[in-house]
Amino acid sequence: MVQVDLTEAQATLDKLVQALSAGEVNEVIIVRDGAPVARLVPPPPPRKPVRIGVAKGQFEVPEDIDGANEEIAKLFGVEP
Repeated sequence: MVQVDLTEAQATLDKLVQALSAGEVNEVIIVRDGAPVARLVPPPPPRKPVRIGVAKGQFEVPEDIDGANEEIAKLFGVEP
């Protein structure tokens, strides 16, 4: 953790961001009159998408899966 005064943070923001992105520091606390007013931290790592479905790989989709789409659309009163 690095603690810097607000004036210094304004003057060296580019260097502070570079140090965060390079992993040299894990957070920067910005203080005004000795009291913390802000905290700079790197963004969290991107989340991997969660695949829903516990039956993955347990069945095969038939070739004619869309064969009844027109009939189903008519049952719902929708034009295909």
